[in-house]
Amino acid sequence: MLSTTAERVTANTAPEYRQQFEQQLRDNIAGYMLADRQTLDQRLEALNGEWNIERVIELEAPTMIALGVILGLTAGRKWFGLSVFAASLVILHNTQGWYPLMRPFQRMGLRSQNDIEQERLALRVLRKDHLAYTRH
Repeated sequence: MLSTTAERVTANTAPEYRQQFEQQLRDNIAGYMLADRQTLDQRLEALNGEWNIERVIELEAPTMIALGVILGLTAGRKWFGLSVFAASLVILHNTQGWYPLMRPFQRMGLRSQNDIEQERLALRVLRKDHLAYTRH
């Protein structure tokens, strides 16, 4: 079964990381409860630059595919298998949400785009302009 785009990473996140990211969200919001608008703006700008797990996968996978091609051309045909393997994992991630490096990436603190968006919305609520970002 295909995973929904918004939930595919979350659905494949181990419970301990899910709890960690939810606690991080609560802690981040609690830390900004009394913040002024400029501080909230700075945090929102930082979130704009935060790399999510999808972005890292989108960089890592083609790098492995390219590496497989380069090694296949220079070090032996068997290395083309790396490209095939990496490409198949991208397909698996896009359809199921699972990726073999998901847990190491999460251990590094990388969050899903959904997690980042939850924090962004909460900060906009604190800034009192969240209604401007809702769909009508």
